[in-house]
Amino acid sequence: MKPITTALGLLVLLSGSLSAQRTLSGSVTDDSGPLIGATVMAQGTTIGTVTDLDGLFALSVPEGIESLLVTYTGYEGRTIPITAASEYEISLDESALDLSEVVVTALGVKREKKSLGYAVQDLDGEAIEQTRSTNVINGLSGKVAGLQVSAGNVPGGGSQVVIRGNSSVLGNNQPLYVIDGVPMEGDFAAPIDGATDNNVYGGGISEISPDNIESITVLKGANAAALYGSRAANGVILVTTKSGANAEGLTISYAGSYSIENPFVVPEFQNIYGGGTGGVTWYSDGRNGGITDPLALEQFRSVYPNAPLVGTAGVDESWGAPMDGRLVRHWWSGTEVAPLVPVPDSWSNFWDTGNTSNNTLSISNNYGTGNFRFSFGRMDTKGIMYNNDYERNNFRLNIDQELAPKLKVSVSSEYIKSGSDNRQQPGLWELGTWHHRHDDWGVLRNYADYMDVHIVREGDWYPYANWQHSFASNRFYEQENLTNANEKDRLLGNVAFTYEFLPSLSLMVRAGTDMWTDTRRSVNRYASIKSGNELNESFSEDVLRRQETNLDFILTYNNYFGEDFSVNAQFGGNHRSNYFKRNYIGVNDATINGLYNVSNNASQNTNVSRIEEKEVNSFFGAASFGYKSFLYLDVTARNDWSSTLPVENNSYFYPSVSLSGVITDALSISSPILSYAKVRAGWAQVGSDTDPYRLRQVFAPATPWNATTPLFAEQATIANSDLRPERTTGKEAGLDLRFLGGRIALDVTAYEQTTEDQIINIAVSRATGYGSKLINAGKVRNRGVEVILSGAIVDLPKFGWDVSLNYAKNNNTVLELYTDESGNELETIVLTSLRGLSLEARVGQPFGTLFGSGFARVPDGELAGEIIFENGIPVKDPDLKVLGNVNPDWIGGIRNTFRLGAFSANVLVDARVGGEIAEQSTSLGMQTGVYPMTAIGREEGVIGNGARNIGDGETPIYVTNDVVAPTRDVVGALSPRYANEGAIFDASFVKLREAGITYALPQALLSNVSFIRAASISLIGRNLAMLYSNHSQIDPEFNVSGGNLLGALSYTTIPSTRSFGVNLNVTF
Repeated sequence: MKPITTALGLLVLLSGSLSAQRTLSGSVTDDSGPLIGATVMAQGTTIGTVTDLDGLFALSVPEGIESLLVTYTGYEGRTIPITAASEYEISLDESALDLSEVVVTALGVKREKKSLGYAVQDLDGEAIEQTRSTNVINGLSGKVAGLQVSAGNVPGGGSQVVIRGNSSVLGNNQPLYVIDGVPMEGDFAAPIDGATDNNVYGGGISEISPDNIESITVLKGANAAALYGSRAANGVILVTTKSGANAEGLTISYAGSYSIENPFVVPEFQNIYGGGTGGVTWYSDGRNGGITDPLALEQFRSVYPNAPLVGTAGVDESWGAPMDGRLVRHWWSGTEVAPLVPVPDSWSNFWDTGNTSNNTLSISNNYGTGNFRFSFGRMDTKGIMYNNDYERNNFRLNIDQELAPKLKVSVSSEYIKSGSDNRQQPGLWELGTWHHRHDDWGVLRNYADYMDVHIVREGDWYPYANWQHSFASNRFYEQENLTNANEKDRLLGNVAFTYEFLPSLSLMVRAGTDMWTDTRRSVNRYASIKSGNELNESFSEDVLRRQETNLDFILTYNNYFGEDFSVNAQFGGNHRSNYFKRNYIGVNDATINGLYNVSNNASQNTNVSRIEEKEVNSFFGAASFGYKSFLYLDVTARNDWSSTLPVENNSYFYPSVSLSGVITDALSISSPILSYAKVRAGWAQVGSDTDPYRLRQVFAPATPWNATTPLFAEQATIANSDLRPERTTGKEAGLDLRFLGGRIALDVTAYEQTTEDQIINIAVSRATGYGSKLINAGKVRNRGVEVILSGAIVDLPKFGWDVSLNYAKNNNTVLELYTDESGNELETIVLTSLRGLSLEARVGQPFGTLFGSGFARVPDGELAGEIIFENGIPVKDPDLKVLGNVNPDWIGGIRNTFRLGAFSANVLVDARVGGEIAEQSTSLGMQTGVYPMTAIGREEGVIGNGARNIGDGETPIYVTNDVVAPTRDVVGALSPRYANEGAIFDASFVKLREAGITYALPQALLSNVSFIRAASISLIGRNLAMLYSNHSQIDPEFNVSGGNLLGALSYTTIPSTRSFGVNLNVTF
């Protein structure tokens, strides 16, 4: 503390005047002794200091200063007249520590934070709006302990959120989102086609405008979320939208922002060798045309004596000739030759500069018997990918109105119209990895200018430039001719009536819905870009509709009994219905190209039609008992009846209990150091059901029914009519401390959460006629700790510096999966796989274990762990093994907020440390010869880092590898095509996530413009710098795997973006 207070004293002293001065000294105390860090200012100036560990100060003040201003957080400030004396003994009186912070909890009930027996973290709208992320959930990164966000990289795409680790093996691990007390339809939990579906099309919370949000509260554990039922096992994110309650008469507000986006991490490439193989330049003319480098033909024949000169389908790598200006034929030059030279900025030039404009206009009023707020917002985004856009319109209306002396109505509603002319899939598959290093993406962008050059043979039908590898198409062409458009309408909101029978007793009846319809249209103007086969166009239309309706009532009783006892109780019921409908029709072979009508079909269409319905009825109750405002006991209970479970198991009950006590109040502790201390502990259990139609065997169309007799086949999974609900049991304990009058706050939580009786599919013998069966099995445990530390480092009248730090460590373990009747244990379940590398739930390992082939390594000795080489080439381990897991060791963030007069600034650093990612593009970039390390030793070879065995198989002797081998062979063996381990990288990163500076126009300036009440302008940035990463070629934080796990597997994704922008806020 001594160095801190000394530094702070120097800081404020530097702002002092250099005029004639006198030095005043003294002490600042309270009834208990000296006050550490009290602020002593020369009143009317910025000159000041802070007291040291003994409560002493010394301050030089200019002549003419008449008084000192002495302040300390949690104490009444004093003005001390300056007399002829040079020493002052100053005593401050303690003010009541404001611990009446109110937060929104389950069911929308507002409670004092000190009364809660579980962890809750809340953010106000200012923290969300400062950098104005287009997806509000992305704005939570690094700000909430234990909350991990993996953002999608496409405009309008969704993000995934996990709170306190993954717990459900094959179910949903996303939290429940609740908007103004009503759950949001969980469309993110159920992708329509493929794991990346919702990453592309977004949904749910990603469509809410940040400009309409008043606050966000995160309920982390089962205790906090139990009252929300089966979907709350993974936590709850409560969103409270803005109302007109704080409006001062009729108020009009405008919030606008504009930002530009560019790729965040730019990979490095080698610029020495061009495309080809064996040191020879190859190109592709749309029909796999052959060698074009006559100067190297003799060399090529010496390496490949029997290879044909045409049919170069597999040559899409960069092991070709040096790019030294030699003349060769290019794909764009027809029969002519042109210099072979590098294009260093080709990758960067591929991407556009994206931009986003966001404008919101609102009108609000508070008129005594009620208030309202109406807003309209418009967002337009142009992605960094060519021909990729997204737009969104938000209309929101909130009303609170007193209908009668005891009857009130509230309305929360929003209509969202969004869509895109062309959404981009997140996986690019070939970009940057399989392209020749001499390819100029500027030429590819303008492919239409080279049409005539490419008709080099009679009968060529290709209607686009002849850029064509067997594995890589022209992405600009694809973005124009393979489009994915959508148009989505969403309506969500609720109407609630509240009647107050007594001051202590009220009844709320509410109806809420969230419904949307999404029409998705995909067009493939040329059905095969890479095969060289002429096919007609194809297209599809996919219409999806979802709706969730909630009807509930809550009876609330809130009263005090004497001066010591209080009770806050709720009893209520809920009816929830979910509806989903899908109609898909795909035209596989159009009769007339350019006519996109489902009747324009030359062959059978593909048709899919599906309807799902589900209902859940619930009763719930909660009671909080308080004693002398320092001891609180919370008890909750809920019972659900779900239509997706069998009658004998469809009723499931789950309780919770928590206890909290304010020690400083209970023991009447008064200390200048420790101002507040609270302990809390809780236990809870939450049940979870499953999707519809899993109890009985169902039949699905086996073939399209267009103009044929419908055929149906039984599903490949054996249904289970004895399913039980999943159960999650959570325990947590915590400690809340405040120091120096509340100036520093520390919140520590330890928790354990176990999910068992999971509803999963397991494989069965094909002899049964099925592929899998549905069972209750599996047990996953998450155990961890969360720390939140915040403080007002500097708190001066004209300058302030606040810091908030959060840290979370979670240990995840799969405790068991399944044991059959014969005692055989199932040890692993494959969650997903990519090119032989599997992501698994494996007993005894963390959920999300990466399993596959790896390199042979030295088992012990000085070279233990080194890769074993043989003849200069890495050796593959014959046994499959665990290669890592996707769970970070810890996550955290530190946020600094500064205030200096009319200026304010914020800086957020976000960290994720530990865990692994399976990212194949980097290793494939080595295999294909495009990354810098592949240019080393092209002629003379390289020595791989590792060991070699100079002994024999029975008695190995390992020494450092010193054998030279061809570069291509070495890096090829290190790629995931040889061993999956080549794709495993450290997922750690530390980012400068956000930074912004705001200038609030002073009232003195605005006084000349009477119709403007307030105005501010901000410069903002997101993803500004990668402060630490073990992976230089990509951003290790990506989101492409979808489903349960955050960014687990990747094969060339769209890069994340860095953004710079400006915000303008005006209140009229």
